[in-house]
Order: sequence, then structure tokens, then C-alpha cells
Amino acid sequence: MKFSGRLAVTLAIAAALLTVTAGCGKQNTIRIGTQTFSEPKIIAHMYKLLIEDRTDLTVDVLPDLASSTVVLDAMKNNDIQMGTLYTGSIFDNYFPIEPTNDRQKVLQQAQQGFDRYFGLKWFDPFGFENTYAFTVRQDLADQHRLANISDVKELAGSMRLGVDTTWLERANDGYPAFQKHYGITFAQTFPMEIALVYNAVANRKVDIVLAYSTDARLKEYNLKTLADDKHFFPPYDASPVIRKETLEKHPELNEVIGILIGKINAQTMVDLNYEVDVKKRNEKKVAEDYLRSIGLLK
Repeated sequence: MKFSGRLAVTLAIAAALLTVTAGCGKQNTIRIGTQTFSEPKIIAHMYKLLIEDRTDLTVDVLPDLASSTVVLDAMKNNDIQMGTLYTGSIFDNYFPIEPTNDRQKVLQQAQQGFDRYFGLKWFDPFGFENTYAFTVRQDLADQHRLANISDVKELAGSMRLGVDTTWLERANDGYPAFQKHYGITFAQTFPMEIALVYNAVANRKVDIVLAYSTDARLKEYNLKTLADDKHFFPPYDASPVIRKETLEKHPELNEVIGILIGKINAQTMVDLNYEVDVKKRNEKKVAEDYLRSIGLLK
């Protein structure tokens, strides 16, 4: 049986809530929802540890909500009160925006729009973004002193690009727009599932790939991310987001949530994801070890 998109979202949230909270009936409980990948799960457990350490509140982590849209819907419905969202989500037509790739302007629109339209407080970013990133082997970066996307311009005529199939075909924010923006055209393009690009570049089947900027496989395969020096890709800075109603009821959360703002850079997030995705460690334990390592937990 197939359900409508809205009903499917509701059912997914309801099923997850039954798994985590059935029969508990706890008062003063904050639910933090996460998407299906490791990054927001690790961060959710960091906040669970920090909130329970510094307040009288109890925190339940509600994992594996199908997408950021589902996380947002769950917050709007008060099924969860908090989650991690990414500034680039403003481009998903939740409310009117001014098109721009300027990081501060995108952040400002996220903060203002989600406040006005959904009653959510969007905090400043943790210090990393999870977005598309051109990536090469570290040895190639060292050999040719590659640090920025612009640095590959002289080499591009002999480089093989491994890339997400859909990105090649998108006119406005895909390869055609990239070629115009950077003036770079690669010798060959090899469309593939994005999960395959990391192994492909590590094994020299291609020379450069379009990956995700905090993926654990960047560390696993010793890959170098090139800076988007001409700001082609929309920014996807990660921030904690929480219902304003929850903050009004528990104002002490403002200070606790603020503890991690600006404290997690991209390399740190890659390292933490690596612990979970490659070394198969538990998200909560990884979160706890990190907080202890930077002095936020005893």
C-alpha cells in the first residue's frame, strides 16, 4: 500500500515515537530528532549529554527520520522539539527567499524565515557545512599544490571527473552552470552513484570527484577537499534548531545549546563520522568521548 507524502511522514514519525517513547510518559523531556546519517545522530547525543548534565531535563534521541523535511515537520508538529538542519534548506521552497550563495545572507534568511513561518529558533552554525565538494587524492593535491577548485583549471583538460549522475544533468546548479561559473571543463565525466565516487578516485579510476564535505570516506581514503573559492555551491552550514515555545518553557537551554556553536569544524566532523561509519563505534560513545576531549564533560 502506498501513502501520500504527508501521511507517510506522519506515519514514519509516529512509528519512531513509539519505538523511543512508548509508555514512558515523562515530564520535562526534550526529544531531539535526527536524519538517517551519522552526523546529526552524533550531534544529538552530544546535546543529550550536555543538556542532561547541565539541566534537570531528560532528553530522548529520535533517530532515522527520513530527511530534513521530516525533521522539520516533526518540529512543527511538536513531535520533536530540536534537530540539526542545514542553511541550504532555504532553497527547498519553504518560504520566499532572495537567491544567493553568500553564506551570511543564506544564514540570515534561514534564521529569519524559520522564525517567522515556523516558530523555530535557528542558532548560528556549529562551524562546518555538509555540501558538495570537489575532492582529489592527497598525493595529487600535493604534487600540483591543489587547494582550491580554481587550481585545477590548468589540469582539467586531462582530468577524469567522477560525479553524481543527477548533478551532470541539472542545468541551473549542475555541471553546465559550473562550467560557466569556473570556466572549467574536464576531459571526461563518469556518472555514478555518489557512494561510489570515493573508491573510484582512491583507486585512480578517476582523478577528481564531487563528494560530500564531511563524509567519513574522505578520511578513509586520504582525500583532499578543494575549497569552493568562487562560491558556486550553496552553503549548507549545520546549526541546531529548536522550537521557540520550548525555549520559552526552558530558557536554560539557550546557554546549553550555545556551548557547541563554532566548536565543530569540517575536519572534526569528518573524524567523528569516521569513528561511526568506518570504525563502527556507537554514536553516543563517540559523542561522549569528543565532549570529554574538549573539556565539556568530566
